[in-house]
Amino acid sequence: MTSTKIIAFVLFDDALALNIAGPAEVFGSANRLSGESVPLYEFVYLSTAGGLVRTGAGMSIHTESIATVDVHRLDTMMVVGGATVAEAMRDTALIDWIAHASTVVRRTCSVCTGAFLLAAARLLDGRRAVTHWASVDDLLAQFPAVDVQLDPIYINDGNIWTSAGISAGIDLALTLVAADHDRRLSLAVARDLVVFLHRPGGQAQFSRTLAAQADTNTRNVKSQLEALHAWIVEHLDEDLSVERLAARMKMTPRTFARKFVEEYGRTSTKLVEDLRLETTCRHLEENHVSIKQIACLCGFGDEERMRRVFVRRLHVHPAGYREQFAARLSLALLRT
Repeated sequence: MTSTKIIAFVLFDDALALNIAGPAEVFGSANRLSGESVPLYEFVYLSTAGGLVRTGAGMSIHTESIATVDVHRLDTMMVVGGATVAEAMRDTALIDWIAHASTVVRRTCSVCTGAFLLAAARLLDGRRAVTHWASVDDLLAQFPAVDVQLDPIYINDGNIWTSAGISAGIDLALTLVAADHDRRLSLAVARDLVVFLHRPGGQAQFSRTLAAQADTNTRNVKSQLEALHAWIVEHLDEDLSVERLAARMKMTPRTFARKFVEEYGRTSTKLVEDLRLETTCRHLEENHVSIKQIACLCGFGDEERMRRVFVRRLHVHPAGYREQFAARLSLALLRT
């Protein structure tokens, strides 16, 4: 019979709600989809004093006091982040409890700037760790003994797991479900929650798709170019030359190229390659389609052209990327 694992979320006033709700929903969905008569996971929400804790989104969560919880019942501790993490770092009772609990629980995790609390408890000294990209410099400055990484969305070092900004906690939780049970359940949870089928920890925090969308939103891009970007994502296997895209926008190639760079900060050719590369990586990670098929699906045309782009951009060929991803996942499972 499967034993129930208790996940303890450690929070404080103004903690980010998604840091809590995102991973909790992953574990809750695993309960629903497992088919087990006993829940795979139970949850406890902790704070220094207990009682209602108000999140940054204005929602209140009932918590138990860290002074009253039986640490030996806990399987996993997840320390969340938030705008007031600097104030939480000055809570010596909380930091001392985190340091002690980490010696008892099976694994200790942080989401987003929750890494600062682990660092304050000296749990990250000499370890690789990650936090929200905007807080990397602060973490480096305050805790020089921590080997802070910029790109990964989550990192496992020993029994310590750290994850990057906000939604990366969902990716981390999916990995923990796969480690506790199997990848099939993890993928079923991802489908249930309608999230991407599990980004690997080594994937960069910056998605080219999201970055381009953010660039256009902040610059109030014309709706036609927004629509074109969405169309490109859905038609990566087609001819996406400057001439083809210009014709779709009813512009001359020269005018289109100029406006595209003005709005996106890069050429359409560069953006198309970025999107094709990112989509190819996702197909390789899911491991359901042959490399030859992926080359066609993503618009590279043939394996050799795709291989050249991979070697130039990622310094590894597609088959090697797939093998590295499988090895990283296997190592994560073994370490947990």
